[in-house]
Amino acid sequence: MDIKTMEQYASQTRRDIVRMVAAVSSGHPGGSLGCADFFTVMYHRILKHDPENFTMDGKNEDLFFLSNGHISPVWYSTLAHAKYFPVSELATFRKLNSRLQGHPSIDKGLPGIRAASGSLGQGLSMAIGAAVTKKLNNDDRYVYVLMGDGELQEGQIWEAALYAAANKVDHVIATVDYNGRQIDGDVEDVLSLGNLKQKWQAFGWETLEVDGHNMEELVAVYEKAKSLAGNGKPIMVLMKTEMGQGVDYMMGTHKWHGSAPNAEQLESALNQLEETLGDY
Repeated sequence: MDIKTMEQYASQTRRDIVRMVAAVSSGHPGGSLGCADFFTVMYHRILKHDPENFTMDGKNEDLFFLSNGHISPVWYSTLAHAKYFPVSELATFRKLNSRLQGHPSIDKGLPGIRAASGSLGQGLSMAIGAAVTKKLNNDDRYVYVLMGDGELQEGQIWEAALYAAANKVDHVIATVDYNGRQIDGDVEDVLSLGNLKQKWQAFGWETLEVDGHNMEELVAVYEKAKSLAGNGKPIMVLMKTEMGQGVDYMMGTHKWHGSAPNAEQLESALNQLEETLGDY
């Protein structure tokens, strides 16, 4: 998919996000909006995947894990537009008995989801386990995982980071959504992460940086990441984003981490986001 078309998909995903959370007055729009470009690039340019023949084991396919599962709206919209399930199902988000729960779940068999997530700090460990399994099975495809920057305050992340480097798990490509904000405020004020690039390098990871709202750069950085795989080091991409990207009143603050817009705010958001693929 070309850059212009991906930009159209990302715009529609942002519309889906604000409509989904507004409809049930619940959800996490801020981080979801910030990661719309990343998810679009991942599912329409980077991942080797087969939506029509989804299997839980994902043999001979790339795998993707979402560690910061609260940004499920962006993942659900992306999966629907990638044809894992009908786009119309987005209207069931967070409703009773829906497959689209607030945090990704596997109990109802939603295609595209291979692990429940949202208990922060666990996704990197899951991805590393999957990458080790692929190596044992002589499967050379990649395993991708997305984490939040506030999530890096969880100790399990750094245990997993040590394990991957020590055991040369070099087909895992991790990404941090580096927007500098979390539920209680700026990450720097809650618990400073210091120099993240130097930290990941010191832990033995190949470390790249990218503008998370520049699709050409996103494509290039993940192509580079794939070229670095297999060289004995796990790979980390620090992705700079803006929480609430695309909706002016949600940007520049942490307050929309987990707050849904009301009807008036939803209308304002939709007026800023181009409808490109048709609303569900």
